Amino acid sequence: MQKTAGIHHISAMVNDAQRNIDFYAGVLGLRLVKKTVNFDRPEGYHLYFGNETGQPGTVITFFPWSKQLKGRIGTGQVGVTNYIVPIGSSKFWENRLEKFGIEFSSSVRFGERYLKFNDPDGLQLELVERNEGQINRWNFGGIHEENAIKGFGGAVLFSARPHKTTEMLENVLGLECLGQEEEFLRFKAEGQLGNIIDIMLNPSVRGLMGAGTVHHIAWRAKDEEDHQRWRALLQNKVYYPTEILDRNYFKALYFHEEGGILFEIATDPPGFAVDEPVTTLGNKLMLPSWLESKREELEETLPPVEVRVLEEDK
Repeated sequence: MQKTAGIHHISAMVNDAQRNIDFYAGVLGLRLVKKTVNFDRPEGYHLYFGNETGQPGTVITFFPWSKQLKGRIGTGQVGVTNYIVPIGSSKFWENRLEKFGIEFSSSVRFGERYLKFNDPDGLQLELVERNEGQINRWNFGGIHEENAIKGFGGAVLFSARPHKTTEMLENVLGLECLGQEEEFLRFKAEGQLGNIIDIMLNPSVRGLMGAGTVHHIAWRAKDEEDHQRWRALLQNKVYYPTEILDRNYFKALYFHEEGGILFEIATDPPGFAVDEPVTTLGNKLMLPSWLESKREELEETLPPVEVRVLEEDK
């Protein structure tokens, strides 16, 4: 049976690009590994944040657009995105969130303690301590590798039809069901990052796409050959996948599972160093070849942004 290693990336929608960078780079300490544009709507940025190299399983991406309406988190969406931090670092993160004036709470799920908080646009985030995942060597602001976010722990899916999403995770993507606890059903993929997926069994209100919501969740394919096999499997299972699209840093295909959530399958290669050195990732606006002729126009219309150490860390 074909199996995914887990989450490749998660993409979300927000309003303000600089505020987004200040939070994910300045507060959470993730690296801006790619500053490019939305290939489908190049008048807006597409920003990628991850570990020091943008390894699959660490990358959250954003479509910032100031004019988009506020969304509503609910069914048909990824409701919560969670990250792994090193064992023993939760107190550091509590202190850091307090320093930046970010409200947080804690909860326990399947024996693990989660630190819960929202980003400035309302996306729901969690931090959880685990041994899994390699240390993130990217140091920024007040965060060093002993406390740095390693990558995704996983996600909580808010499905409109939880039993159908369960069938997809088990019988198509190849995740193992670990059991149920109260209103959550837990699944595990084989990878070290982004491998724990919880489905909420009591669906909330219907989700509305907009700022502060996840647009899609992407699953890992080993390479282009594996990607082709995934597409054939999805066609055979009548999920109507899109054509394979070139996103420069990975190949992608999309489909909706029956719980209403937009899924993507993305290739691990070629990665974010395909068009710039690892040492300078995220410093320059990178464009695909078919948009390079519009660079001057895009650089004039896109708002200026920068990765900066915030006042609280100076």
